[in-house]
Amino acid sequence: MLPELNSLATFRSHLTEAPAPDAAARAGCEARNGQLTKPPGALGQLEEVAIWYGSWRGTNRPQITAPQVIVFAGNHGVTARGVSAFPSEVTVQMVANFKAGGAAINQLARLAGARMDVHALDLDHPTGDFTSGPAMSEAELLAALQTGWNAVDPQADLLVVGEMGIGNTTSAAAICHALYGGAAGDWTGRGTGVDDAGLELKTQVVAEGVALHPVTDGLEVLGRLGGREVAAMAGAIAAARVLRIPVILDGFICCAAAACLAQIADGALDHAIAGHQSAESAHASLLDRLGKTPLLSLGLRLGEGSGAALAIQVLKGAVACHSGMATFAEAGVADG
Repeated sequence: MLPELNSLATFRSHLTEAPAPDAAARAGCEARNGQLTKPPGALGQLEEVAIWYGSWRGTNRPQITAPQVIVFAGNHGVTARGVSAFPSEVTVQMVANFKAGGAAINQLARLAGARMDVHALDLDHPTGDFTSGPAMSEAELLAALQTGWNAVDPQADLLVVGEMGIGNTTSAAAICHALYGGAAGDWTGRGTGVDDAGLELKTQVVAEGVALHPVTDGLEVLGRLGGREVAAMAGAIAAARVLRIPVILDGFICCAAAACLAQIADGALDHAIAGHQSAESAHASLLDRLGKTPLLSLGLRLGEGSGAALAIQVLKGAVACHSGMATFAEAGVADG
């Protein structure tokens, strides 16, 4: 079961003390993979992710039967600076759409056979504008982390987390700029589709925020520059790490949340793979920093967990081949 999360210090310790994958299961997966009726390496990345998945689930013949998709929603005070092409009211409207089953993520979660949950985090009270102060207090950050932490079903065998929050690509860009340095423009993209003037303003806002909050610790960066839904994603990914539930990461915003965890503890994202490379300009650089190779690259830039939910199908295919294929001995096929 999941331990209680009652302070930021506890969150940090849970993450740093999280269990490793099952070494015996990994060895068993590798041995089985070497005996399957195919040339060595013929299934490419599918072989790698099947072995990775089995090692976290503690079996050499894994199955995916209970995936969970969670969408977190939050509003950002920094939107008052004009960084988005859409107003904050869209967050509330999209939450209603999620709950009614009308969004892209609903279709993709259903197709993957995944349970889908939606958590709206205090939408009537946006975070603070991080160009004038911290986005969240320590208490607000902890509350958001707890929402994500407690949203994970311990019986799930795969997790995807997504988000909805007008302004959150600005927050994600600021997080990456704070964690990895470079120029603000290296991390700032068009998000919902801002024009050139909007991109210039957005880049300036990111630079101002990071200059005001010169921190590099993952939790401090998350609290000062993040959003409630971004922190909730981090909380859920961390809970999955403690429970040894594999995670498929979504796009730029999800990976920015994950990057905060990676800064806190070595190996914090060993249970996670990248579902896709999004069209957001800095996502490729962020994946490179995280050491993650995406399963898909389809030009998606929707968020919601959509790219990761689609990638569930790829991981299911990998696991099905690994666990369902015959070995050379079973099939009576000569192995060389």
